[in-house]
Amino acid sequence: MGQLLRKEVPEQLTWDLTTIFESDNDWEQAFEAVKADLKTVNQFVGHVGDSEKTLQSALEVNLKLERALEKIYVYAHQIYDEDTTNQTYAALNARAQALWAEVSEATAYFQPEVLNIPDDQLANYLKTEGLKPYAHLFEKLLALKPHTLAAEQEALLAGVSDIFNASENTFGVLDNSDITFGDVHTEDGNVVPLTNGLYSLLLESKSRDLRREAFETLYDSYIGLQNTFASTLSSHVKGHNFLARVRHYNSSREAAILPHGLPTTVFETLRQTVDANLPLLHRFVTLRKKILGVSEVHSYDLYVPLVDEIDFEITYDKAKEIVLAALAPLGPDYVAIVQKAFDERWIDVVENKGKRSGAYSSGTYDTNPFILLNWQDNLNNVYTLAHEMGHSVHSYLTRHNQVYHYGDYPIFLAEIASTTNESLLTDYLLKTNEDPNFQAYVLNQYLDGFKGTVFRQTQFAEFEDWIHEQSAQGQALTADKMSAYYGELNQKYYGKDLFPDEEIAYEWTRIPHFYYNYYVYQYATGEAAATTLADRIINNDGAQDYKTYLKAGSSDYPLNVIAKAGVDMNHSDYLKQAFSVFESRLNQLESLLVK
Repeated sequence: MGQLLRKEVPEQLTWDLTTIFESDNDWEQAFEAVKADLKTVNQFVGHVGDSEKTLQSALEVNLKLERALEKIYVYAHQIYDEDTTNQTYAALNARAQALWAEVSEATAYFQPEVLNIPDDQLANYLKTEGLKPYAHLFEKLLALKPHTLAAEQEALLAGVSDIFNASENTFGVLDNSDITFGDVHTEDGNVVPLTNGLYSLLLESKSRDLRREAFETLYDSYIGLQNTFASTLSSHVKGHNFLARVRHYNSSREAAILPHGLPTTVFETLRQTVDANLPLLHRFVTLRKKILGVSEVHSYDLYVPLVDEIDFEITYDKAKEIVLAALAPLGPDYVAIVQKAFDERWIDVVENKGKRSGAYSSGTYDTNPFILLNWQDNLNNVYTLAHEMGHSVHSYLTRHNQVYHYGDYPIFLAEIASTTNESLLTDYLLKTNEDPNFQAYVLNQYLDGFKGTVFRQTQFAEFEDWIHEQSAQGQALTADKMSAYYGELNQKYYGKDLFPDEEIAYEWTRIPHFYYNYYVYQYATGEAAATTLADRIINNDGAQDYKTYLKAGSSDYPLNVIAKAGVDMNHSDYLKQAFSVFESRLNQLESLLVK
């Protein structure tokens, strides 16, 4: 059976975007209103520092414009993601991005003008009642003073923001719409076109021939476009390095991390601690080799369960029940929000032709925190549902407890909320079924998840850091060079028992997160912090502290926010605890499988 067309998807399995705009016409009216409101910005250019009232007025006009723009953007990108072959919505999305660039250019004067106000004068302004609610916002802004350009230069950079996003957009079109894969065999012997969703399923097949066929078929297409993908990624990295240089940062890494109120040592501490614990991943690969009974482990052997399939039906409806029960330790108020997400169609569930691959939580201050899935009936997708629900409830609680200008949160905190849900799900599954086969199955899923979230994402972060450093040094990022390095890096992470398949060296071609500018390392830090938080929630009545963090948004610096929940991320202890849990559960799985 081929993929569903978008119009064939049952309504109850789609998200309800009419809660944003009832129709495309309403979107058009909002779009035009923002265009008209852009004219109101001009009155403040050159006058931000004239008085505290002018400063406040300029800030509030800009925030109002930004708030309206975000709603327009979210609708456009989500309706486009439903079917990326739909040219009408591709155009809508492109217009939203262009408007974003236009608004960014028009409001770019504000930050440099604020920073040009003499320190004493600005300090007096911020003592007034009207500006006190924005104290932390200005504190963060002032920290960027050494990296902010003159108003004309800021406007110029803002005006070309869509150009800096061009490589990422091109990758998205290639990866979601234009790339096609060959045909493969399914478990029942049928020959069908390979999709990203089917690929994930086939990698879990007990048939090694099916796994190998899917692996080779998928990578044939990416390898065929390797030079195109090298061009898009190289151009994107050059953009990061250019912006870091003109803003007087020492590196792209520093430019990506410091503005979020984080020390760059968080990144290096992660890399060093993971590197010290790579023997645990090597040991997991060795266990896989033993249980699968193979002379060598290939990359297409890394996802097949080590435990025989268990009698455990995991339809989407069943997954909703499991997630509700697993998150119960967070309290009835938290669970009520999850139920609201299910009841009010926040979630776009199934795969359809042209739909954006993967999963995400999206939305803005004035919309529901939507979730995109490409559902498959397996335990991994239950974890994906719990993960994205963590993002969405985080967004919901933040937006219902903070004013607009603090109603978001940095990505560093985002991945902690999502991964804590995964940790609670693992604990629930292990406690509610004593069958050794089921426990082994869940442990296998947990260890594979940890491998993918901590080890794999740190591997991605190390590759991302390397390509930025190479480009900054004037080295050409060719497909051959990136593939050679990626292949060596992959071998370092997985160890001597992993066979160096030629195809895996090209994995960088299909990873969208390499276009997200130092995003991936935060998956790993989030998983580690979540280990500690889940333990506090389950064993030490830490739910209230945890929800205090979820409600804080961006009202304080990230490390201060997470410290309120009971985790100190200034040091490596939280990482060491995470690896201790991984080792303990690896011991448990080895014991069960030997048994």
